[in-house]
Amino acid sequence: MKKFLVQRAQSLKDFTDETYPQGSFAFSRLLREKDVRVNGEKIGRNVPLSAGDEVIYYTTPREEARPFYRAVYRDENILIADKYAGVNAEGLFCALHAEFGARFIHRLDRNTSGLMAFALNAAAERELLSAFRERRAEKIYEALCFHRFAKQTEMLTAYLKKDEKAAHVRVFSRPCAGAERIRTEYAVGESFGEYSRVEIRLHSGKTHQIRAHMAFIGHPVVGDEKYGDEALNKKYHVSRQILVAKRLSFRFSEGALAYLDGKVFESAFCARLPEGK
Repeated sequence: MKKFLVQRAQSLKDFTDETYPQGSFAFSRLLREKDVRVNGEKIGRNVPLSAGDEVIYYTTPREEARPFYRAVYRDENILIADKYAGVNAEGLFCALHAEFGARFIHRLDRNTSGLMAFALNAAAERELLSAFRERRAEKIYEALCFHRFAKQTEMLTAYLKKDEKAAHVRVFSRPCAGAERIRTEYAVGESFGEYSRVEIRLHSGKTHQIRAHMAFIGHPVVGDEKYGDEALNKKYHVSRQILVAKRLSFRFSEGALAYLDGKVFESAFCARLPEGK
């Protein structure tokens, strides 16, 4: 059993995703069996919550023990976490803040697995935020995409426009009103059957850039339900995007984190099909 107090108005689903990763994994069962209570009332659907509400989850010991991240590196200044796919970044932060006093630095899509950096003190927070802002943090992704690529490596340029209301982006080949220039570099690692495993570097960090840009050039990320190929995902029975934040490194010429300059952290996750696919 886990008990939480709601801090702001939001839905039960959003609150669970942002607060309790194990409860997020078990959310469908919790509702189905009415094993979640809001202010003492058993709940069987996604209801709106208000600040001050008390939420209790009756998760099983097995559900509570389910891992949602691996610690890749930790010292007195930073923690590098290897996030499981399906875990909300805010939910991971809440858990790490409670355990280590972690400070939030950057996001990763819920269904993308891989590396996230957290600061453990104010000085490290300033250094990490500065590194991301000044593009001194290099993130390399690994994705499984549909189809074989005509070119083994390429630097792609396009224009991305965000629709805040729809939580969706569109990619265009030419400049247009409200669109920002994006650059995405890929290198094919291997191709097999309908798939290609590619390594991707972002030279501009925009919302959903990898997923939208790969789909735009005809190589959608396998399992991507928002920008991907619905027919192919259904054909191959893949329902979650196969995308990993694979490697992370920083450039620090001075300051509290200079000892991490050039150090490369690597995720244990790989962009591969689920077993049996």
